[in-house]
Amino acid sequence: MCVEGMEHASYLGVLAKWTTGRRSKWLTLFIWIFCTVVASLAFPAANRVESNNASYLPNSAPSVQAEQRIEKNFPASTGTPALVVWYDSQGLTNKDIEIIKSVSERLESHPVASQIAVPPLASMPAAALAPWMSKDKTTLVLPITLKSSATQAQLHQAVVQIQHVVDAAAGSRAIQGPLSGDGLHVRITGPAGIAVDAVSLFQHADFALLMATTLLVLALLIVMYRSPILAFVPLVTVGIAYGLISPILGELAAHHWITFDAQTTSIMTVLLFGAGTDYCLLMVARYREQLYQSEDKYSAIRKAVGGSAGAIAMSGLTVALALLSLLFARYQSYHEFAVPFCLAIAIIALAGVTLLPALLAILGRVAFFPFIPRPDAGTKATSPRPSRVRRGEPGALSRWVGHTVTSRSGIVTTLGMLILIGLGLFTFQIRTTYSLISSFPPSMPSREGYAILSEHFAKGALAPVELLVPSDSAQAVTKALKDEPYIDTAYVAATNTHNRVALVDITLATDPYSNTAMADLARIRSVAEKALDAQSTDSAKHQVWISGPTATQADTKALTNRDTGVVVPIVIGMIALLLCMYLRSIVAVVYLIVTVVLSYLGALGAGWLVIHYALGSPAIQGAIPLYAFVFLVALGEDYNIFVLSRIWQAKGRVPHQEAIEQAVSATSGVITSAGLILAGTFAVLASLPIQVLVQFGIVSAIGVLLDTFVVRPFIVPAITSLCGRFAYWPSYPSAKTNQ
Repeated sequence: MCVEGMEHASYLGVLAKWTTGRRSKWLTLFIWIFCTVVASLAFPAANRVESNNASYLPNSAPSVQAEQRIEKNFPASTGTPALVVWYDSQGLTNKDIEIIKSVSERLESHPVASQIAVPPLASMPAAALAPWMSKDKTTLVLPITLKSSATQAQLHQAVVQIQHVVDAAAGSRAIQGPLSGDGLHVRITGPAGIAVDAVSLFQHADFALLMATTLLVLALLIVMYRSPILAFVPLVTVGIAYGLISPILGELAAHHWITFDAQTTSIMTVLLFGAGTDYCLLMVARYREQLYQSEDKYSAIRKAVGGSAGAIAMSGLTVALALLSLLFARYQSYHEFAVPFCLAIAIIALAGVTLLPALLAILGRVAFFPFIPRPDAGTKATSPRPSRVRRGEPGALSRWVGHTVTSRSGIVTTLGMLILIGLGLFTFQIRTTYSLISSFPPSMPSREGYAILSEHFAKGALAPVELLVPSDSAQAVTKALKDEPYIDTAYVAATNTHNRVALVDITLATDPYSNTAMADLARIRSVAEKALDAQSTDSAKHQVWISGPTATQADTKALTNRDTGVVVPIVIGMIALLLCMYLRSIVAVVYLIVTVVLSYLGALGAGWLVIHYALGSPAIQGAIPLYAFVFLVALGEDYNIFVLSRIWQAKGRVPHQEAIEQAVSATSGVITSAGLILAGTFAVLASLPIQVLVQFGIVSAIGVLLDTFVVRPFIVPAITSLCGRFAYWPSYPSAKTNQ
């Protein structure tokens, strides 16, 4: 579909007629409300069927295969550890030891949910507690092994039950009191504690995120529109659409057709409010323009739908398909974004071209109270550039931007590109981390427990590495590993004589969730293979399997790199194809794609400056670059579509340069408003106590601001101006319009 003549396209006329007619506007509103109410009553809400899995890796991942083999050969030795850390800065007293023993005894006689094993500390003499106690006698670790197949709900239940047992024995102050105080302190960490805390953070953030986003959008809309009624129209539109989206996703998840977690629903909330409000702003801006020119509100809304619905639909399609491309990712955390986000954007775009026009038709001019737009209100233009303009026409700043990008297009293009490239160069400094615990606030119990362990034990004790090797070479492998400086301890934990395999437990000397630890895994494999080769010539190197959180994290990094290499070109190709179909211009598509990619790199570089130098984070979460790319590239093209649709609509009526100037002037206000709201909604994520969302929010907000204030108003129109009639190639307008 080409945008030329879009206002007169028959399908848009039919759409406008059926959504804004004198009776059909009420029918449209009724249908939306009816569908939302029925879906909400019949289907579960999305947040009730979230699947917060402990692992997002496919079965083909080496760490998953290793875990399956270990569980098959050593079912009693596998599981998810919950480490109960007991700490007293003055040293554990005899009374403390008795409390710990009573907890151990209680857990032996009354196991918590999914419990497999707990050390029998109650029957051990004091001297036998040394393996679980730090050298300075201030810290003791009670490891409780839970089933590796336990769901997040079961892990949460187990941790809560452990807390109750500890509370009964040591008092609530031990668990809830600050570590700075005197006496006994207890924290639950390890893979189980970390997994439970991660889910808790996201689940508790949902309501706060929804309220903060709603209030921010409402405040910005009131400031921008200066109309309390109109400020609620986008919120009502998004709210009704969200009320329909949530149960639809919940029903799909209930039938196991899709899966998503709390992180997905959190980001989806922000995306819906940001993108949905953007679509509403574009429609409202066109409606207000028409109300200044027409006395009939129905004629005005029909023309507004004809002038903006195509751009909104195209924008929604672009974002939806870009997000759907995440289906090609193999890492579940990326993969599960695809269908929920695609469906959500499709529904919110549909609401933008049906429900919103119906609401505006119902309200009419009253929606803009107290600044009601009417024809011939204000000073009429007497020259091409009047000092005063009629209400509803672009202001002085918007007209200056439009004039500047056409009269100084070369300078504008050069300066804009230098800004993006300059910021993009900082991406070479970026360091990534795949440590989940580093994303937690310092006050989270699992992170506090890990801090205690790191200070008083070998850092690798939090998450040991498990190595599955042939039993006849296990001692040789263990001996070779003990000599390595990056390994604190290594020993044969169990042997399966029937299958001739052995389980070697390894404690690293460094943080098991660090990049250094992931690099150490390759060294461990190399040392083990050499030891096996020295013992046997029978394809020994194929019999080394590495499991544990560090191996899981290494596979996550490898899959993220793989998914980035696959998804990025698919997103670019898909958006390029859609833009070609919409604009029918190869040249325009090329520079649109180039500018939006440069904008993404600039946002990532600027985000690193804020995250690293301003906030002091040593690294960004490894998922951020891919997340940010998909969102920023798709949403960045939104604004390009909005402005270029105006240029393409005018290209057959006025000269090329004038079409650009008019389009930039006309869209500056609405797109600036939309960009500020979208950036604001992403910035709300930075208020949450979850580093991965904070960092995603910062990078995304910066990217939207770059698109809003650099790429869309200056770079893209300036390049379009420089290209002249070739901007439309291979479809040229008539010669007289290129003057």
